[in-house]
Amino acid sequence: MSWLEVVGWAGSLLVVVSLTQARVLRFRVLNLVGALLATFYNAWVGIWAFASMNAAITVIDVYWLVRLLRERHDDRAYEVVEVSPQDAYLRHLLTVHRSDIARYAPELDPADPVGAQGGTVLLVVRGDETVGVVAVAGEPGGDGQVRLDWVTPRFRDFTPGEFVYRDSGVFAAHGYRRLVFPAPHAEQHAYLERVGFRRAGAEWVRSVEPV
Repeated sequence: MSWLEVVGWAGSLLVVVSLTQARVLRFRVLNLVGALLATFYNAWVGIWAFASMNAAITVIDVYWLVRLLRERHDDRAYEVVEVSPQDAYLRHLLTVHRSDIARYAPELDPADPVGAQGGTVLLVVRGDETVGVVAVAGEPGGDGQVRLDWVTPRFRDFTPGEFVYRDSGVFAAHGYRRLVFPAPHAEQHAYLERVGFRRAGAEWVRSVEPV
């Protein structure tokens, strides 16, 4: 097999693999690289219809990658909405994604995400799509325990939970002094540090500034 055939097969393989990705950013990156290779291969061998098609796909992928990366930390692209812990839509969302959520919060009850002591639940939405949920348990005047900080697989490369912590006024309004994240997964450590948590033994803690 010549190096040119390797390029052609690699491009086709990457395009196929990209279609299996749930994460929107990973899909765009793999699809872009595959389309670039396919464009080069088809142009080299003179199959201009396929070269043109893959060139168009490349341009589309570049457009969306630029837009997605530009909006990654843009609070105009995301909104935080507070809902009741007993909200029917919240219960539906947590139930539908129960198996994925269980990786991060195995003891979470979709019907009672903050427990008997009560707490606060915030949805992160992008347009009309819910992309994340943060559930904090605790009574006013004390610590809020983060029982769930979860993002849908499509947006897991973007960590939209940062929009919840960026303006901690919502937590201060509920009377929390600190937010405590008990024993997070190792893969969550970098994210927690980025949104203002600091390690305190097995826990990670973030102060809540008064409003």
